[in-house]
Amino acid sequence: MSPPGSTHYQRLGLSPLASPEEVRQAFRRLSKQLHPDTALLPPAEAHRAFRDLQEAYAILSDPDRRRAYDRQLALAPPAILPTPPPPSPPSSAPRSAELSSRRPLSGGEWFALVLLGGALGFSLVLGVGLAWWRGMALLHDAPLP
Repeated sequence: MSPPGSTHYQRLGLSPLASPEEVRQAFRRLSKQLHPDTALLPPAEAHRAFRDLQEAYAILSDPDRRRAYDRQLALAPPAILPTPPPPSPPSSAPRSAELSSRRPLSGGEWFALVLLGGALGFSLVLGVGLAWWRGMALLHDAPLP
């Protein structure tokens, strides 16, 4: 988590010169790590960190709000001006390996899958049951022309 006096750029781990696409990618990457449902942090700390991340993204993703924020930073004392993060070394692992890593499903995701399976099973049983009750044949031979 970022220190309390950090800037929105520091919260997202970006340079003030970052493009809108870099801002979006940083937010998506960090939101997966800091979301209260999936973070390894205590719930209160994860909630606070995620809220700070959302606030930073809301300001930096809107061009007008970002310009106003940049002007505000320019007027701030030099002690809290953002410093660009050091460039990250190129990853030796291929991008496909990064995408293939999976996290375990959360409790909410398991619950949604169980509900989805139950709804599918119920609708199947209901459809077959109604057809049987009406006396409809499930399979019937079509007359030959």
